[in-house]
Amino acid sequence: SAEELVALADTIKVLNDDDALDLFKKTLPSPGAQSLMQIGVSRANQREQALSLIRRELKGRSGSAKPDLELIALALAGKRSMDKGAFDKVIKMCDDLVDVLKKEQLDDDNKKEYCESQFDVSDDNMKALDRTLAQEETAIASAKEGIASLTQEIKALEAGIKALDKSVAEATEQRKAENVEYKELMTSDSAAVELLGFAKNRLNKFYNPKLYKPPAEQELSAEDKIFTSMGGTPPPTEAPGGIAGTGIEAFVQISAHNHMAAAAATKEAPAPPPATWSAYAKKSEESNGVISMIDLLIKDLTKEMTEAETEEKEAQADYKTLMADAAEKRTADSASLTEKTGAKADLEADLMDHESAHQVAVKEMMALQKYIASLHAECDWLLKFFDVRKTARSEEIEALGRAKAVLSGADYSLLQLRTKGFLARHSQ
Repeated sequence: SAEELVALADTIKVLNDDDALDLFKKTLPSPGAQSLMQIGVSRANQREQALSLIRRELKGRSGSAKPDLELIALALAGKRSMDKGAFDKVIKMCDDLVDVLKKEQLDDDNKKEYCESQFDVSDDNMKALDRTLAQEETAIASAKEGIASLTQEIKALEAGIKALDKSVAEATEQRKAENVEYKELMTSDSAAVELLGFAKNRLNKFYNPKLYKPPAEQELSAEDKIFTSMGGTPPPTEAPGGIAGTGIEAFVQISAHNHMAAAAATKEAPAPPPATWSAYAKKSEESNGVISMIDLLIKDLTKEMTEAETEEKEAQADYKTLMADAAEKRTADSASLTEKTGAKADLEADLMDHESAHQVAVKEMMALQKYIASLHAECDWLLKFFDVRKTARSEEIEALGRAKAVLSGADYSLLQLRTKGFLARHSQ
């Protein structure tokens, strides 16, 4: 076996050492024993043994080219292999081939280390890219979901603000219309009260002179006063205008008339005059009935104006509260709209960044996959046959060492001899 041959080669190397031979010369008196390590091996036998070792190695490597071993075998088999110095050349060829094999093995070791390292680094990078892609995909989905949600919220806020503005406009128009109606009512009712007061005063002139209030005298201008003081006739008093020459103006609009008609329709109609009305002959009785009726109408009109004024104040207060609440809500909704619009813009920018990062990661992964494929093409064969090649080189180096030992003088047939001298005695 190979181990046996190595053991024999080591033994022969020790026994053939110069110091060992000197020691044997002193300790072994027998000429036969002294020649134990000096067995005559002819150059032809040396060549045959070395050639046999080389050919055995070549035969064990069938199917793979071994040009260096073949050159050594050719050198040993040639006719000039017996020339002086031929063995030295073959030994040098063996040494050179051993150096080449050792260098090849060192290159394979370095290449194996490089490949394994690159596969580890690439695997780590691939896992990192997988994580990056997963994170970017999650971020993209989250950003899209956030943008969709904010878009709906923005639409709802815009619709709410639009509806609020519309309701404010409608409330404002309604408040204006109510205020116009109120002013028309107050104007017409005030005119009616004044007119009824005028009528009452006129009745008092006839029925209750003490309660009669004469009209204010016409105020003369400074010129007229001077003129009358000198005995002139005062200028004639202009006839009062207004309703029936009373000087009372009634700015009553159609809407006010409608309002008055509606109000009058809701009120209970006054009781009809008594059937014996014509029987009242006394002046006091007549005055009391008519004036009381006028007072009742004035009271009703005054009450209506008071109620209308109260309703107007309440409506105006409610309108101010509504406007304040609407303004506050619109301010809050506008601020929220601005905030959500900004948040949506930020999310859209983030989405673009994440999509860009995702594309970069995809490109990096494609490049990494391409690099890993090139690594497999470069390293798979080496990694698969690394141990086989290493073992083959070791055996080849071992065979070259044995061949070199034979060419240097070692005889592997020594172990086939009958050992009687030194080895036989020391084995006992």
